[in-house]
Amino acid sequence: MAARLPSWAWVSGLTVGATAAVIALAIQAEHGPHPTAAAVKPRPSATATATASPTADTPKPSGPPALPDASGEGRRIVYAVGEKRVWLVDATGKAVRTFTVWPGTVSPQPGRYTVLGRLPAATGSDGVAIEHILYFTHTPAGDAAFSNAIDGSSPPPAGGKQTTGIRLHKADGAALWAFGDQGTRVAVVK
Repeated sequence: MAARLPSWAWVSGLTVGATAAVIALAIQAEHGPHPTAAAVKPRPSATATATASPTADTPKPSGPPALPDASGEGRRIVYAVGEKRVWLVDATGKAVRTFTVWPGTVSPQPGRYTVLGRLPAATGSDGVAIEHILYFTHTPAGDAAFSNAIDGSSPPPAGGKQTTGIRLHKADGAALWAFGDQGTRVAVVK
């Protein structure tokens, strides 16, 4: 007759075997590929243009575009017509927020302005319901103002109309409304 092994021997043997298997798998995993976080690429906009791919020699841009030179000092709103971008600048001269905008068909002239008036909501000259309206200058085509569509949509093509409104995304419109009191300085640059 064969002798039986005690139960403790079986348990010990299975434990040693399982431990050896875990150690072997850990060593194998240490020498294998390691996962990395996937880079999130921004979705292209409708106005995106083709650019050359960055190479090892080309430094990648770090963050949003810099505040334009000669845009003034102190607390202000800066609107770069050519970049279709707005910066909200605090009293120390630091940009605390920047975002892209949809300009109207008539742009305000570069210069220094102030917020002349605020209107919580109205209908734009293009027939779109808008809110967070900050008027900052008069032009021959109408009053230039920042606003956002109430439904959050981007503006449709103007269809031959002269429009002076500068439209923002809904969240940016709310941020600008909170930042731009009547009298807040506005710098318009090329």
